[in-house]
Amino acid sequence: MAGGAAPRGAELLAFARFRESSKQPLAYGYGPGSLRELRQREFSRLAGTVYLDHAGATLFPQSQLTSFTNDLMENVYGNPHSQSISSGLTHDTVERVRYRILAHFHTSPEDYSVIFTAGSTAALKLVAEAFPWVSPGPESSGSRFCYLTDSHTSVVGMRKVTMAMNVTSVPVRPEDMWSVETQGAAARDPDCQLPHLFCYPAQSNFSGTRYPLSWIREVKAGRRCPVSVPGKWFVLLDAASYVSTSPLDLSVHQADFVPLSFYKIFGFPTGLGALLVNNRVAPLLRKTYFGGGTAAAYLAGEDFYIPRRSVAERFEDGTISFLDVIALKHGFDALERLTGGMENIKQHTFTLAQYTYTALSALRYPSGAPVVRIYSDSEFSSPEVQGPVINFNVLDPSGNIIGYSQVDKMASLYNIHLRTGCFCNTGACQRHLGISDEMVKQHLQAGHVCGDNVDLIDGQPTGSVRISFGYMSTLEDAQAFLRFIIAMQLHRSDGQPLPQTTAGEAGAPSESEAQDAVPATTDRCSSSPQEEAPTASRVCNDLPSTVDAGGSHSPPLMATGTQQTPSEKAVGVLEGGLGPHVITNLYLYPIKSCAAFEVTKWPLGKQGLLYDRSWMVVNHNGVCLSQKQEPRLCLIQPFIDLQQKIMLIKAKGMEPIEVPLEEDGEQAQICQSKVCADRVNTYNCGEKISSWLSRFFGRPCQLIKQSSDFQRSAKRRGKDQSVGTTATLSLVNEAQYLLITRCSVLELQQQLNASSDEHGKEELFPMKDLISRFRANIITNGTRAFEEEKWDGISVGSLRFQVSGPCHRCQMICIDQQTGQRNQNVFQKLSESRERKVNFGVYLMHTSLDLSSPRFLSVGSQVLPVLKENAERHDLPASD
Repeated sequence: MAGGAAPRGAELLAFARFRESSKQPLAYGYGPGSLRELRQREFSRLAGTVYLDHAGATLFPQSQLTSFTNDLMENVYGNPHSQSISSGLTHDTVERVRYRILAHFHTSPEDYSVIFTAGSTAALKLVAEAFPWVSPGPESSGSRFCYLTDSHTSVVGMRKVTMAMNVTSVPVRPEDMWSVETQGAAARDPDCQLPHLFCYPAQSNFSGTRYPLSWIREVKAGRRCPVSVPGKWFVLLDAASYVSTSPLDLSVHQADFVPLSFYKIFGFPTGLGALLVNNRVAPLLRKTYFGGGTAAAYLAGEDFYIPRRSVAERFEDGTISFLDVIALKHGFDALERLTGGMENIKQHTFTLAQYTYTALSALRYPSGAPVVRIYSDSEFSSPEVQGPVINFNVLDPSGNIIGYSQVDKMASLYNIHLRTGCFCNTGACQRHLGISDEMVKQHLQAGHVCGDNVDLIDGQPTGSVRISFGYMSTLEDAQAFLRFIIAMQLHRSDGQPLPQTTAGEAGAPSESEAQDAVPATTDRCSSSPQEEAPTASRVCNDLPSTVDAGGSHSPPLMATGTQQTPSEKAVGVLEGGLGPHVITNLYLYPIKSCAAFEVTKWPLGKQGLLYDRSWMVVNHNGVCLSQKQEPRLCLIQPFIDLQQKIMLIKAKGMEPIEVPLEEDGEQAQICQSKVCADRVNTYNCGEKISSWLSRFFGRPCQLIKQSSDFQRSAKRRGKDQSVGTTATLSLVNEAQYLLITRCSVLELQQQLNASSDEHGKEELFPMKDLISRFRANIITNGTRAFEEEKWDGISVGSLRFQVSGPCHRCQMICIDQQTGQRNQNVFQKLSESRERKVNFGVYLMHTSLDLSSPRFLSVGSQVLPVLKENAERHDLPASD
């Protein structure tokens, strides 16, 4: 459901003009204090970052954390299930926080009870298990569990509990609830007390749609029933998303159950939520399990248990996370001090959302086609019907959807943090994107699961992109996002002129900052030629002038259409006799994400090139660092000396340091690490190299190496690989080898340099620098760009390799491997020219490898490719 009609053109609406044209007063900021000063003081960690996933998790201010830690340092908080002074302090403080929570929602302990849980999901599970369901029987049709289809997974999951009790679950579409005609009180049978439960979100976590809070009273009174059955209706209001940016008055909207997650409001603490229970309903709740702190008395030897009197004490099994509860007090204090309250937050965040929605809707291609498709049930007319959430997909000029994974990768180049997928709300995703139940099942069969990056299947989207604002979001955040969309879509290389933007006052009036409208420039570089184009048939024979492959080698053979590789599975080598394929460069990367070590001849191991990605740098938590988080990794240069059995590591400004190639079996301590969700056994390379790395990066780091006796199995098994044998991997992401061709790099180079010329820039991309960005092991010359994607395998002498799939590129290719500096152009140009797939290079695996005698790869060796049986075969995206 696209957003409202937008004016044609690519003009980014100036904020001042937007406010002037608004039909209602719009608030921005929180009074006389500067929002920019608040950001600098409380959220300095956001410098250079545009964070737009507040619906996922908002951010805590510095003063909140400082106040909380000071509290912990100055007081002794003991277990509240005791009678000591410290325990009494904890108990009393926790109770004060309960009162603070109820006051925040405009109610009191007389009307509601606060049950602390591990989050809103745990609160929903508690309701599902404790609600007084009635199973169907001879004299009763049984209870009904009804939920809005636009609900979080955790709400829908409640039906598994009700199914175990043979209670009927009924999904209710939003349009059906809106269209239900309200009935008079006489329509309800007051004598029938059969309990039914209706669950709906105050705000959709998918689209930000705000559903009427009046439904609470209407459903409970029987005037708006999700289904027409006799009985008494109770209402669960999922408020987790709504209360993060809006006030909720429970004295007016008296839902029976209200689940919450506090990190959505404060950013900290995580893993703490609550269930607010209407005290009139609390006596109906049933409980089976009982844990520590919930019993007034019980016997270990017989079935005797008396629960505590208060609702909270009955349902809070075990010791609550009392320090996290105490942290909430500091969250409330900071929120009120910085913003003045939730009403101000509601107005501020809606202003940003409405402005961004209006500007985004107005973006048009030269043809007049929209740049985005917005999924919403409102026109962003007021904060009563729409929260500060915008859900959309980006379109190309022909109206085709660009996959959300592609948009996410591009956003990361601009340091914009957003959310993609279906956001744990399959119902809303299906409804807005037009995905049928059968399509969901087909997508699963095709390999797509919730949370992966398979964003398009047969051209149809599996999810979308979501941005959301928080109380500390600024106009600069919104405009940086809009600039990103314009840069990604309207600075295209299709040779068409772009609509011009109109400059205007775009700054926030409260800060008197003049902001220019986003400029739109023209990029007339030609698009990627197809294989039939004249430029695609050229032979790329730009071998280095000198080749040292450990000795002379015979003249390369010509690969003709009649020659066959020794493989019995070979369908045929590339046709046309356009010249041989020869290895021009060999690289290994001893330390994952660090600089390449170039060789002319190198031995093979079971996992690929010997010592390729055998080591990795980890942070103080043992988490692997990559150039995505730490671009300076590329400045660390390792050298392997096989004779001395050492790795020499160099970096500018640092003394060289040596690390042995193999571990000392007696002293090495094995630890567990993870690479691409795989568990690997590693060992620490010692304090000396850890200190060296820590000094270089300015934070604690360690170097670890994969244990030599640990076998990490590849996820993909080659078709020629015998059953029972599995290829093994080092610390690589996907496969044993990565191959690229110079023809493919040359085509990208020409496109980048042409684009630079048209914009009057002198920024050129040398061939060697571009090659280094793709971090391949094997570089070959070739006959045409991207021909390697049609290969089924290759032979190099007696060695056989199978192509296991294309390499799906991430933002690391934007990092200059000589300087560590980022440049978005490489990824963006590759995305444009490759029809948004961003594939470059192919993965290789051994089909069989006999290491009874040493095996080598050498520069200058001939490569004989084998074509796929079905060159049109499509591959699903793999993780980067």
